[in-house]
Amino acid sequence: MAHFTVNKEPNLSIQIYHNPRCSKSRATLALLKANGYAPEVIEYLKTPPDTRTIRELVEKLGIKSHELLRKGESEYQSLALQD
Repeated sequence: MAHFTVNKEPNLSIQIYHNPRCSKSRATLALLKANGYAPEVIEYLKTPPDTRTIRELVEKLGIKSHELLRKGESEYQSLALQD
C-alpha cells in the first residue's frame, strides 16, 4: 500500500461511500483509520444515496455524473452505456 501524509484538520467530518468488496475502498478506509480518523461509513450498495445526495456529491466533486459509474461492472457493460 502507498504511504501518504495526511494533514489533520480539527473537527473534520468524513463520510466514505464504501464497498467492502472493493480493494481500493478498503485501502482508503484503512488509510483514514490508520491516520486517526473515524469516518462515517456508508455502504452504498446496501443504502444507496438518493437523487439529491448524488447531485450534491457530483457538484462537490466537480465531475459529471457518469464519472461515478463503475464501468467494469457487468451491469454497466450490459446496458451499453459506453456508447
